[in-house]
Parts: sequence; C-alpha cells; structure tokens
Amino acid sequence: MQQLVQQGHTRPLNWRLEQLGRLEALVAELSEPLEAALAADLGKPALEAFFEVAGITGELKLAKRQLRRWMAPKPVPLPAAQRPGRTWVQCEPLGTVLILGPWNYPFMLLLRPLVTALAAGNTAMLKPSEHAPAVADLLAQAVPRHFEPEVVQLQQGGAETAQALLQQPFDHVFFTGGTAIGRKVMQTAAQQLMPVTLELGGKSPCIVLDDADLQVSARRIAWGRFLNSGQSCVAPDYVLVTPAMRQPLEAALGEAIDQFYGPDPRQSEDFGRLVNTAQFDRLDGLLQNATVLKGGERDREQRYIAPTLVDGDPEGGLMQEEIFGPVLPLLTVEGLEEALAFIRARAKPLALYLFSRDKQARQRVLQASQSGGVVFNDVIVHAGVPGLPFGGVGPSGIGRCHGETGFIGLSNQRAVMERPFALDLAWRYPPYGNRLSLLRRLLS
Repeated sequence: MQQLVQQGHTRPLNWRLEQLGRLEALVAELSEPLEAALAADLGKPALEAFFEVAGITGELKLAKRQLRRWMAPKPVPLPAAQRPGRTWVQCEPLGTVLILGPWNYPFMLLLRPLVTALAAGNTAMLKPSEHAPAVADLLAQAVPRHFEPEVVQLQQGGAETAQALLQQPFDHVFFTGGTAIGRKVMQTAAQQLMPVTLELGGKSPCIVLDDADLQVSARRIAWGRFLNSGQSCVAPDYVLVTPAMRQPLEAALGEAIDQFYGPDPRQSEDFGRLVNTAQFDRLDGLLQNATVLKGGERDREQRYIAPTLVDGDPEGGLMQEEIFGPVLPLLTVEGLEEALAFIRARAKPLALYLFSRDKQARQRVLQASQSGGVVFNDVIVHAGVPGLPFGGVGPSGIGRCHGETGFIGLSNQRAVMERPFALDLAWRYPPYGNRLSLLRRLLS
C-alpha cells in the first residue's frame, strides 16, 4: 500500500477522483442495508441512519468539487535578499493512513476520514469498531468489492487487532473515540513517531441565559442530548442555566422529551439503545446517587435508559467524566461569568454551546473560553458542515478533520524553492571579509 504512494501513482487528480467515486458507489450501495445494521447495533432509527450517510456524501461532494484547488501549489512570497527565484507549498500524500473507527457512528466516522485520506492521495487501512459488529460485517464485505487491496483494506477485530495494527509503520493514524483510549493510541504511535489525529470527546457545556428563546432552546438541547441515545461526542453534556431560567427550562425540556418520544420512550421508534451492557452498567452506576428530575427508568436487558434530567452536582460522578448517554445534568449559575469560570476550571471541551440573543455575550464566550467548536443558539449541527474544521483542543482532541483543513492534515506540506543559475551573487561565499558590518547596515 505504501509503495503505491511512494511510486507516485496516487498523486494525479484523476486517480484521486476515481477513488472518491468508488467510495461514493460503496456508500450508495450500503445506504439501504445500513439501516438494519445500525438498528441491530444501536437501535438507531432510520432517520438517524440517514444522517450517517448524509455526513459522508456531503464530504464527498465538497472534496470532488474543491480537490483541484486544494491540490494546487500555494505560492509563498520570496524576500528580496533571496531573489531571483520562487517558492511554493506543494501538498503531497503522506502514505498509508490507519483509520480506527468508533462505535457510536460506526459508518460515518470510519468513512468520513477515508474521504479526506483518498482526496489527499493516501491509501488506507480501516479498522471498524468491534462493538458495532453488524456495520463492521457490512463494510468488510463491501470494501473489497469497491477498492483494490493496495488502495483500501479493512481489518476486523478487537483491541488486540488495533494494538497489532499500531505496531505497523503507518504514515498517519486517525483515531475517533474516547480520551482514555486515545491516550493509549498516542502513546503507542509515539514509539514509532507516527503522527496522529485524535478526535476525542469530553464534557461539552451548554449555557442558557435569561434572554434565550425558552421553547426553541429546550427543543434543540433535548434533541442534541438524546440523539443516538446520548452517544454523540458533541452532545451537550450538561447545562449551566441562570436562576430565573432554571425551572422554566427544566419544564420545557421535559415537555420536549414527551413531544419527541411520547409518555414511554421505551416504545418509541425514534429513541435508540446503548451499544452494550458495559455502557449500561457504567451509566447505571453514575445514576445511583443522582437526583432524577425526569426519566431515570432503566432496563439492562434492553440496554435502555430513558431520557433523563438530573439535578447537577459539580462533585458528583456524572460531572467527573463524559456521560455519553441519555442523561442531562442541570446546574444553576448566577450568570455568564460564573458559567465561563466553571467551564475554564475543567478540561477544554470539544464543543461549547450558548443560547442567548445578546451579541456581547457571544463575543464574551469567544474571548473567555477555549473549545474545539462553538455554536450559538443550537447544538451539534456544526459537525455536519463539511467545510468547517472539526476537532478538539487539549484533552478533547488533536488535529482537525473535514474539508480543506482535513486535507492539509493528511498531506505533507512540502516546501519547494526554485532558483535560476543566473545572478549568482558572490557576497554569500567565503572569504567574508568585512561583509558582516555591511549586511548589518543594510538590514538596520
């Protein structure tokens, strides 16, 4: 796979467009059977399965439309002392990229990085999550039908397979998953100095101020929190709300849950399930000492936890780790400054959400916080914009994906300089004599 890149076969635009076309055909072929696979693995409703397909097709359309421009050499200004000549940056393939996919969006988050890898002229080894076996099996059958083995391969297996792959000399590792596993991936990759992109997670906060539209805010927060049964890395992890809005927001969130999923979400076709009993047991343990405001019903056999609102305790277990499930703590703060101080006292999140009409409040959030992304008056939707860089900061991730930024991240930005033989100025060659004082005068 690496030889194909090293020999230059993957550099032409037409080769890259052909591979993107093959991926497009694969996605189209699997779009229908994918619904059943995601339902088996995660109880995912058909519309949420469609979101996974749409996320890839949007990235494909952007890449195919913009690839010629992304690949074009980027001129760099040349200082007068270096003239004549010209300089530019040439984005070239890295080699073979190892893509380790997660289980929460097992189709989209494995193939979306593949779009970028192929656009950048790389070959790729795919490792789907073993915790979404139906989707992994579907992909394992489809990949060899659409790609030559020297271009894209797929390897199934568990943690031991991932560890074995990480011992191989890949040219880049792209991992999507939790922070704890991401840290291990980085440690292993560092032994071979393999560069990494880590798309991780964290506790993405949501601030609701007094001037927010109560009903719209509640619907959007509830949708983002309970989408995919809360198993989204950019889901709002907890809400910081002002005293005046606390009770109204709690009531409005409860109403939104009822509107979305009915009186018994267990019976709703639109509410998914946790991926496995290990995730259920983890969340069940975190809920043991929580004050439940709404929901809280649990069924281990069905891997079901109802959409749940809890009274947030800053020292409680739910606030010590990413929840990654259908549970939303509500915490009261006096205002924006207290909310920002609360956020700054914790690890930098993958996303930060503010609901407010106040432009100054929005500007203050941008000035006084750090996060991978910020959304005003909505949640999650920024992750679906193909051209918008996506990633974390600090513990929530390393590197960016999507669009041109992702393309650059999976390319070698090669610095190129060209000089003519003419005008070979003698001043740079020994013996130097008194040229130092002359140069100092010229540069002062």
